[in-house]
Parts: sequence; structure tokens; C-alpha cells
Amino acid sequence: MDKFISAAIQIDSQSNKKENLEKLDHFIDVAHKDFGAKLIGMSEMVNFIGEKNEEFANAENIPGPTTDFFSKKAKQHKVWLHCGSILEKILNEKKFYNTNVFMNPRGEIVSTYRKIHLFDISLDGGVSFFESSTIKAGDKVTFVDTELGRVGFSICYDIRFPELYRSLMLKGAKIIFVPAEFTMPTGKDHWECLLRARAIENECYIIAPAQIGKKPAFQSYGRSLIIDPWGTVIAKASDKECVISAEIDVEYLEKIRRCIPCLEHRKPEVYNLFE
Repeated sequence: MDKFISAAIQIDSQSNKKENLEKLDHFIDVAHKDFGAKLIGMSEMVNFIGEKNEEFANAENIPGPTTDFFSKKAKQHKVWLHCGSILEKILNEKKFYNTNVFMNPRGEIVSTYRKIHLFDISLDGGVSFFESSTIKAGDKVTFVDTELGRVGFSICYDIRFPELYRSLMLKGAKIIFVPAEFTMPTGKDHWECLLRARAIENECYIIAPAQIGKKPAFQSYGRSLIIDPWGTVIAKASDKECVISAEIDVEYLEKIRRCIPCLEHRKPEVYNLFE
């Protein structure tokens, strides 16, 4: 399919999982019925954001209750559904994975991506957050072939590691998801420019559904974006819970890759990346 509508859901997830899923139920319906989206994405930690001592009770197996809910929605609307990310239980461990699930229009899980780069920072006079205290890092670059094109996956802090995105481009990804719960201090200065850079240097579409609202640890920045392969922001959320949408044009992407053939001009033999 050369052209289709994609959508990103911006939500303020809190500690009540039932209320979060009720809002997502509504926004998925809006994305499909009002915008005609064939590909719908959601934010990081989409079903629960609460205190650290609440995480164990709210982590889930995959498949589990939250992915079962998303499976029904994907099947109901016959859409590809990027299910943001959730806390995934790990057998016999006290830590979790920060995991994205991707559903096909039959409601089947076709991939899981576990966040590779964990957000451990301490800003002077600002946010201190150590994701690795409860989250275990993933170790696999993940992509899926669909009739809409090859789709690649990342989560939030991954955006600061261009090697991941170049790896996905080299594997043929044309659309890359970046669900996020970006902080306000870093978001206002870095969010859009990092996302646009990843789109430009890899000549791909970026779909970045974000959390908004005050969380226990920090204020989330929001400003969900959809960016085209030229680096143009083609959809941007305002500062509220909402759905944004934009057309994905694979023919346009291919035209850009022909005009600026970055893949052909690469010289990996001289980069010495692993010295």
C-alpha cells in the first residue's frame, strides 16, 4: 500500500489501569473512525504509570490482560496496532522489561520489542530517574514486514542512540515508532530535534506518540509527532490528550532515498566504530 493514514495517540496515563484502557478504547476508535487510520501507535508505559512500589502488581505477562484488550481493538477495526509499551514480567526476576507489542489486523501479536537503552540520568536542579533500578534492558533490534512497509521499533531514550536507527534503516525499515514518556526539561530542548534528525539521516517516517501530564517522577513533555523522511513535521499534538494523524506516502519516501542515496554513499570500512 503506497499511501495510508497513520495515527498517534497522546495520553496522560496514571496509576488506574482500568481508566487508562477506557481512554485508549475511545482514542483507538477515534483514530480509526474519524481519521481512517490503518496504523495506530500509542505511548510508552501506556497502561500504567505509578509509584515504584506499585509496579510489581501492575506488570503483566505477554500475552496478558492488556495485550488481550489491544488484540480485540486491532481485530475490531482491522488495523495494525502499535501498543505503546507496558511493564512485562520476567520469570523468577524482580525486574521487568519495558516492552512494546505490535498487533496485526487479525489481533495477533507479530512482534515484541524490549527497550534497549535505559533512562538513567540526574540533571542538575532537575530530574533524577534511574530506569535500570526496576527495568532490565532488551538486546534485540526488532522490525516487522507489513503490507504497509517494513516497520521498526524503539522506545523513548533509544532516540539518543543513532546506531539503533541506522541498523533499522539498513534492515529496510521505512517507518520507525518512538513511543515515549519524555521529561519536560529534556523534551522542550531535545525531543523534536532528535526525532527530526533520526528521520532525516535514515530517510524514514518517524511516529512518536508521547505521554503528557504530571507523573509521580516528573512532568511529561507530550508534543507527539509524526515526521516525514525529509524531516518535516507533518502532525504535532497540542498540550492535551488527543489523536494526531498524517498520511504515510511510501512512494515519496522512495523518491527521497533515490535523490539522496545515503545507503549507497556509506563507507563502513573506514568508520572504525568498534575500536
